[in-house]
Order: sequence, then structure tokens, then C-alpha cells
Amino acid sequence: MTTHSPNRLERQLDRLSDVPAFARTWCRGLVMHRAVPFTGTAGLDFLEMTTSRVEIGIKNEKKVQNHIGGIHASAMNLLAETATGMVVGMNVRDDCTPLAKELKMAFKKRATGALRAVATLSDEQRAAMQASDKGEVTVSVTVTDEAGVNPVECEFVWAWIPSGPRKS
Repeated sequence: MTTHSPNRLERQLDRLSDVPAFARTWCRGLVMHRAVPFTGTAGLDFLEMTTSRVEIGIKNEKKVQNHIGGIHASAMNLLAETATGMVVGMNVRDDCTPLAKELKMAFKKRATGALRAVATLSDEQRAAMQASDKGEVTVSVTVTDEAGVNPVECEFVWAWIPSGPRKS
């Protein structure tokens, strides 16, 4: 695989490497919540963000609960969509914009406690994103609860398109 040049998101997150380790996750969350305010409203925790893997968590707190005290279906969707979108966002070229194209979510079991979503891209997928200003990718994502159960099965398709001329 050819080496890629870090894009805007990756460069911004790389700046956090100077932050002490104990505060890095909190600072990463602050940066991401400013970029996508709804993730802050829901209280998403940006646990790991690399070009090949993004892990995001959500606590089972009242603001995201459903009528039976679990994490609401919409919050589960937000968690998985954000993880997949961020791993795509870490890889699209600066002259491109990522767009959610399709999602499938099947609810399999009742979730217990907090949730984590891990989204990954293969080296081949990442290379395709660097090589073209337009395309689409199916992003693998696994959502796990505190009991180690996968309460939902998800599939997200993301596209990327040219951003068009940017204003200076």
C-alpha cells in the first residue's frame, strides 16, 4: 500500500499527541463534539481514532435511555454511524466530503449497560479512498454491550465525493 498524506481530521487529532495520556480521550471528545455537536449531546466517548480503527463508547445514562432503561435505538444508531463515519473521515482526501449513503441495523438482543462500537477499514479500502475523489465503501462495525453481547448487527455504506472549490 502506498503511504497516504494525513488529511485535515488526522492532522487535527495528531496535535493531541502532546496532551498527557490521562487527558487525551477527553480532549479528543472535545474536538469531536465541537465538530459534530450532536455527539456531545449524546455523550459519545471517542476512545480510539486511527486511520484503520475507530472505537466509540456511550454510557447508559438517562439522556440516551429508552422506556425500558436501555440505550435507545436511535442512540445505538448514532454510536455505530459515528464510528463508521469517523473511520471514513480519517481516510478521505482533503478535497472530498464523506456522506452516509445507506445503513442497515437489526436489533438482535436487549443491550446491557454501556455500549462500544468499533469500526474498521481494510488497507485496500483505505487505499481506494486515497486513490479516487469519488467512491463508496461498506464499513465493518461491531457494537458490544457490557455483557459482551452484540445487541445489534449493523452495516453502513459511506460514499465520498469531491468537495468542490474551497474558499480561502
